[in-house]
Amino acid sequence: MIASLTTPVMSGEIMMVQTTLPGKMNEAELGQWCQALIDSNLVACVDMRKVTSMYRWQQEVVSELEWHVQMTAPVKTKDSLVSKIQSTHPYDVPEITWWPVESIQEYFEWVNEIQSRKSY
Repeated sequence: MIASLTTPVMSGEIMMVQTTLPGKMNEAELGQWCQALIDSNLVACVDMRKVTSMYRWQQEVVSELEWHVQMTAPVKTKDSLVSKIQSTHPYDVPEITWWPVESIQEYFEWVNEIQSRKSY
């Protein structure tokens, strides 16, 4: 017998925000950059991984290693987070994208706990 799978009740939206950083940054530098976002209570979680990005920049096709950084944040902190990324990002035109996602109640509550630690 196959157990019935049910979708947990969704509690609201949280934000996924992503950017890329130069692959030449070492792990310590990347860690400091990400730690600053966590310490500022703008994000609950940061995932980092090295990727190869291919894009056109100044009429040239470029392929290089970058750090892909994805952050989980409360909806309320998104604008402050984007501003912080823009002000500390080393690229002239950084990739900064975001989208709302739903989660299980417990994860939603955990992500939003950071709101109780700082007023915006």
